[in-house]
Formats: sequence, C-alpha cells, structure tokens
Amino acid sequence: MVNVASGLIVMKKCFHCGKVSTCFTFHNKPPLEPCYEEGHFWNFMEGDSTFHFDLKCTRCGTLVKFDELVGLMMCTRCDETCEVDILSRELEPEVTRICIALGCRPIDERRQLPREKIAILQDYFNQECKSLKSKIKIVPHEMVKSVDKCYAKVIKDVEMLFMAPSEEK
Repeated sequence: MVNVASGLIVMKKCFHCGKVSTCFTFHNKPPLEPCYEEGHFWNFMEGDSTFHFDLKCTRCGTLVKFDELVGLMMCTRCDETCEVDILSRELEPEVTRICIALGCRPIDERRQLPREKIAILQDYFNQECKSLKSKIKIVPHEMVKSVDKCYAKVIKDVEMLFMAPSEEK
C-alpha cells in the first residue's frame, strides 16, 4: 500500500436536480460553501473521515491507482432486502466480512471502479488477513440497495480493516 493519505468522503446534493455526489477530498475540513460544477448546484450534506491509497506490487513494481475509489465501508447488515446484506449472511459461516467499495457519484456521470481493481483490492486485503482466519469480500457500491440509506461503517484507517471480527465495535 502506497500513497496513503487521510481525507474525507464528502457527500453533496444538487438542490436543482436532487442528485447526490460523493467524492474523496484530501482536506480534513468539509467544503461547506455551495458550488456550481458540471451543471449542478452542490450543497454539502455530510463528510466522514477515511483514507486514500494506491497499491504497488513489491515484486514487479506495478502501480495500481485507485482514483475512482472514494472509500471502503464495512457492511453492518442494515437492510435484509439489500444484496450486500444477503451476501454477508451467506458468507458468515466462512467468517467472511463484506466491504463495500464506494465509488464516485452520480454513477451515470462519474467513472466507476472497474471489477478488475475490486479483485486486486480483495486479493491484497485477503493476503493481509491470513493470520486473522477470516476473509474480506469487496463488492461495488452498485450492489447496495440504497447508498443514501445504508448504515455501513466507513473504514477510517488501515488498521480498522484488519481487526478481528470480535474486535469490531
């Protein structure tokens, strides 16, 4: 893991069309001032601390950038009709935790995290989790029934990902 930096997941809403925007900012203070961007009038809704990173292979030096990734969230099983909640229940016997890869929104206007990068993330974190006797399954945010109503826990730092399931609070 390289280029690790703290910042915020920022959620904004356009008061003109009602769309919600999510993005990562390297600032620790939320942008409270309204702004006009790409035909939208964005107003700040909320922000949550998280971190940004890229992955670099220690063998060949290949760098995989995760600019499309806004943050990772741990599923809390808040909606039994959500695909992610259902998958979490199915994988529970295998001690597999579900992380949601939150991408930029609006989905139809922003580049999304490709499945190949989600697979790279999952492989990386599962290599790091071997000593915990648990696995991590990373899914795209499009699987969440309603991101706006989801109570998934934002992963605030690297250590939070590698906590044993019994340590989570």
